[in-house]
Amino acid sequence: MKLQSLPLARHLGGVALTCALAFPALAHAQMTSGQTLYEQLGGKPAITKVVHDMIVNVAADNRINHFFAKTNIPHLQMELVNQVCEATGGPCKYTGLNMRQAHKGMNLRTADFNALVEDLQKSMDSNNVPLGLQNQLLAILAPMEPHVDHQ
Repeated sequence: MKLQSLPLARHLGGVALTCALAFPALAHAQMTSGQTLYEQLGGKPAITKVVHDMIVNVAADNRINHFFAKTNIPHLQMELVNQVCEATGGPCKYTGLNMRQAHKGMNLRTADFNALVEDLQKSMDSNNVPLGLQNQLLAILAPMEPHVDHQ
């Protein structure tokens, strides 16, 4: 399934590779099952695998890989895992830059953000993350687009 077919796609735009989450209020988001999204996703090992695979996808994506040419990839992966972990209700703490600071001067476009989201979705698909959980994670990440795009 392509990202464009998801209802959230029109709300996603800019480069959130740093799938960043500075939304502490969302850190304890829970499903009706009583489990946090973090728990439903499979905890830190599953989040780490999805983030790693997303970074691999981004590295192969000629639309956006140039934005990461000088990036410390192991550090980026650690920060992204912590961001997603915290945002989904896990025990991690994100200590990186806010999205405006992290993307300042990059002149990112909505198409760049969308490309990154497609790479994330491809990673979630290949790791068998159920569509409903994918949509929940994308809903958490979507509000950061204005803080990333056109910086």
